[in-house]
Amino acid sequence: MGNDEKAIRTLIADWLSATAADDLPPVLKLMDENVVFLQPGRPPIRGRDAYEAAARAGVGKIRVDGKSDVQEVQIMGDWAYCWNHLTVTITPLNGDPPMRHTGNVLSILRKKTDGSWVLFRDANLLTPEFPS
Repeated sequence: MGNDEKAIRTLIADWLSATAADDLPPVLKLMDENVVFLQPGRPPIRGRDAYEAAARAGVGKIRVDGKSDVQEVQIMGDWAYCWNHLTVTITPLNGDPPMRHTGNVLSILRKKTDGSWVLFRDANLLTPEFPS
């Protein structure tokens, strides 16, 4: 595994860790200013500022824990894509039961001039799991 792939896998781990800690500033540094998030049944989230606003709406209301299983990373110069299977548990802090979402995520990343990688586009196909 090359250095760029290691850096991308670290970005994913750091994202999940900072999210679990409810620490938004490090997450924002891991995305391009013009990032776009695609989600099923919802309009795209366009830009880092829009992501920040959406994330801040949940601060102090939910805890988010995620587990990533990276399926594939392909790097082409200063661009890469990553296919990831993600499981996210969202626990409301008001005592409501946790919600679990799972699914595939396809992300496009770009390498900045300083050599670091940032998320540029993200197609998030997570859907709720329902108890059987």
